[in-house]
Amino acid sequence: VKQNVTMASTGNIVYPTARRDDSCVEDFHGQSVANPYVWLEDPDAQETVDFVTAQNAVADPFLNTPLKSQFHARLKDMFNYPKHGCPFQRGKYTYHYYNTGLQNHAVLYQREKLEDEPKVFFDPNTLSEDGTTSLGSTSFTHDGTLMAYTISEAGSDWRTIKVRNTETCEDLPDTLKWAKFSCLSWTHDNLGFFYNKYKPPVKVEGGDEGHDAGTETDANINQKLFYHRLGTPQDEDILCFEAPDHPKWMIALTVTETGDYFVITVSEGCDPVNHLYIMPSCPVTGLLEPVKIVENFDAAYNYVANQGSKFVFMTNLNAPRYKLIQGDISAGAAVEFEDLISESEAVLEWAEWLDNDKLVVCHLEDVKSVLRLYSLETGDELRKMSIPVGSVPYCTCNYDSPTLFYPFTSFLSANTIYQYDCSTPDKDPTVFFRTTVDGFNPDEFVTEQIFYQSKDGTKIPMFIVHKKDLVFDGTNPTLLYGYGGFNISLTPSFSASRLVFVRHLGGVIAVANIRGGGEYGEEWHKAGSLAVKQNCFDDFQCGAEYLIAQKYTAPQYLAIQGGSNGGLLVGACINQRPELFGVAIGQVGVMDMLRFHRFTIGHAWITDYGCSDDKEQFEWLYKISPLENVKPREDTQYPSVLLTTGDHDDRVVPLHTLKLIATLQHVIGRQPNQTNPLLVRVDVKAGHGAGKPTEKRLEEVAEMYGFIGTQMNLKWLD
Repeated sequence: VKQNVTMASTGNIVYPTARRDDSCVEDFHGQSVANPYVWLEDPDAQETVDFVTAQNAVADPFLNTPLKSQFHARLKDMFNYPKHGCPFQRGKYTYHYYNTGLQNHAVLYQREKLEDEPKVFFDPNTLSEDGTTSLGSTSFTHDGTLMAYTISEAGSDWRTIKVRNTETCEDLPDTLKWAKFSCLSWTHDNLGFFYNKYKPPVKVEGGDEGHDAGTETDANINQKLFYHRLGTPQDEDILCFEAPDHPKWMIALTVTETGDYFVITVSEGCDPVNHLYIMPSCPVTGLLEPVKIVENFDAAYNYVANQGSKFVFMTNLNAPRYKLIQGDISAGAAVEFEDLISESEAVLEWAEWLDNDKLVVCHLEDVKSVLRLYSLETGDELRKMSIPVGSVPYCTCNYDSPTLFYPFTSFLSANTIYQYDCSTPDKDPTVFFRTTVDGFNPDEFVTEQIFYQSKDGTKIPMFIVHKKDLVFDGTNPTLLYGYGGFNISLTPSFSASRLVFVRHLGGVIAVANIRGGGEYGEEWHKAGSLAVKQNCFDDFQCGAEYLIAQKYTAPQYLAIQGGSNGGLLVGACINQRPELFGVAIGQVGVMDMLRFHRFTIGHAWITDYGCSDDKEQFEWLYKISPLENVKPREDTQYPSVLLTTGDHDDRVVPLHTLKLIATLQHVIGRQPNQTNPLLVRVDVKAGHGAGKPTEKRLEEVAEMYGFIGTQMNLKWLD
């Protein structure tokens, strides 16, 4: 620990003493709000670096425990099973992702026929020795001869785009930098592709070419759409679409499956709403001049299929649970859409075009996937697939082929991939690949879905996983997980680490589908957003109370976990109900609700949270912001807290976590009754989570469960 970081002893725990700048007070609509740790907003400052080093040193003995080592060894053993992605065809080749078990990243394989032995086409594990460079999105030309792909370093959202020849498996010289939240779509003449770019970070523009991308906090604004012509330098790329009067707009272009149209969508924030512009495809020479179809943010319009000028979109227009609509876009803004597949009680999650005249559609019914085949022409249902209780998160298919692949997963079942030929609808899908996990017997466990009542009477679904012989005596260590935001649904999925917790620490896993998510459509999402964001926290706390009342657990044995927006959930709940939880894990959380919009892509979250620049919205944000609501309680202490972040997290920048831990240690850590530790772990060469190598993921999750188990004095069960 550097000399300029002092330490303060609190009970048996010695915390770093973070300098408080009491002169930093901001005025929000007449309300003075202190920001004493503003200096932690500079990730490159030596003082911040020293603070992080000191915090990791304090956390280390609490995380590197014998229980963590036991957990890591068993997890590594159980996680070492083959992970097979769904095959997908591009041109004459079929591809799939495959991880033998413990590889840092899945490898992309290639073969001409399904029965052929696959060969390695792209191995991300060769990109860096430590696995912190990862493969992101890919896009193939229509004839499958070229693949554009993105690369991320150290978990940053910044992407470098490169191009690979699918015949030779060699890269072309083309290298594009500073792409972020980018589309990637080829024109069918193979001459080039569309992508998005922001200005480089200020330090790079200022001449610091060695800047470590992903550590900056600059706001990402003024995204632009470019067309890159193969074989030309990036500075000659063609600007196709921009919106200088709307710096927060984000632009995406899709070339239709048949290559005959360009579909442009514009969004502002994370709300499922967008503008829609369409034009016939053409040689790209400058700014595009698309026809305005929809120019408001009233609803979402996501391209699904088209036959000539007759288009099909997935929308929530007057349909909060989504539907498919069709219309002839040759009429421009005067197009009259009609329902193709109407809204139902279930939420329409995704739809794909296949076999020229069919659609495969996935609905969510009480947080469980249902898969159906429909006629593209009439919208009539052709058949319903037989699927157990679980999730079908996506499928792979081509618009001109009858072959469909889809994965199925549940809390007790790793991926099973099914193959289906929809040219013979009455024939059942067959198993293409079934994952087996050595040493795991699903018959030892049970999954149940219950519905509990929230504070305002709303029924909230919750999945609970535990051993069949569980004794309901209130002493079972329980992990309650939640998210509750941005229209994201928490559907059943297989997790080796959760099952190790259940099997070897006697644990219970509970996943609460609280409001703010997408489990019941846009109304469910809006019921946990903006002025009623508190509903999310109430739902989560009532879920905890249910688990306690039903004798699954007791507060001292109850841990809560959430990441990103779920980190906000954890931060808010430990402030509001500290007595309800024994352990709290807040990962890469949005903790400073008054200032989040100032950094990187934070402005996109205003649609879910609101913005403190607005007086009314400031009022509700001030009440829930974890950073602003840390208050000591004489009657109880805070739970054992572990916050985590990554030094290259340029989605939810580390300052959120750093300022909150400094505040917790200063305000709560000095209280005589606070014996539970208040810790942070800052990972290096790590971002928000995407692309994190297996080795880091296993280490991180073992630390988390080891911390939970140690704080609850749990014993390892063989």
